[in-house]
Amino acid sequence: MTTGRHPAPFVVELRDVTFRRDGKQILHGIGLTVREGEHWALLGPNGAGKSTLLGFCGAVTHPSSGTARVLGQQLGRVDMQLLRRSIGHVNPRHPLRSPLTIREVVLTGLVGSVDIPPRWQPTRDDLDRADSLLRTLGLAGAADERWPTLSQGERGRALIARALVSQPRLLLLDEPSTGLDVAAREQLLETIDLLGETHPRLASIMVTHHLEELPTTTTHALLIRGGNAVAAGPADVTVTTENVSAAFAHSIDVQYQDGRWAARARTARRLTAPTG
Repeated sequence: MTTGRHPAPFVVELRDVTFRRDGKQILHGIGLTVREGEHWALLGPNGAGKSTLLGFCGAVTHPSSGTARVLGQQLGRVDMQLLRRSIGHVNPRHPLRSPLTIREVVLTGLVGSVDIPPRWQPTRDDLDRADSLLRTLGLAGAADERWPTLSQGERGRALIARALVSQPRLLLLDEPSTGLDVAAREQLLETIDLLGETHPRLASIMVTHHLEELPTTTTHALLIRGGNAVAAGPADVTVTTENVSAAFAHSIDVQYQDGRWAARARTARRLTAPTG
């Protein structure tokens, strides 16, 4: 008799997926498998196909060929709108125009809308869950502040709470540090790292161009270029100088220290620090 832990269930399974738009091939047979509790990074230059892949994972689009299964459901054979209710999405370009409070913004995650729908009322449980997330993410004291008055950092944390309020199994982060200064970025990354403790079974996928924006909880990475996979696997052996240089078609030094990555282009010139 054998004993041991069973592998965590798959949350995303993309097998040999391709995508064509207006006669142009965007993706060329990429595979990606994400298990419960894993935290993936999608890395690559602009136009590499990261957003297209994220669209499959978010049940927004389906591939031209290949198989895409999200939360056990095959795209093309499932109600995509219903499936999206189990997926949280953090988009820093959230198109909110109304002066909602932070609490109201979080509650819109329950109905998947930008604004509070007419005649919709949250339940007591909904309100309690929203307030609990605001406390966890350090926003309890600002719950009644209006969206236009918030800092970019507060908005980022509010959007994470909005994505989590529906208790999703999968969290997608689409360049969540966009527009943040360095302090706000670090606060946001600390918030994302906290989810490993507060939501241990949650799987996540983050799209970014910048290695410095990867949280310490990143477990795996997929590097792509021109719609092709360059490397995929555990982050510590995948996010390397060789693979990142290949993905960005440029000679780049990658460093890893204290759970964080850094990258800078190699240069033949040696620069000296200014004096004075």
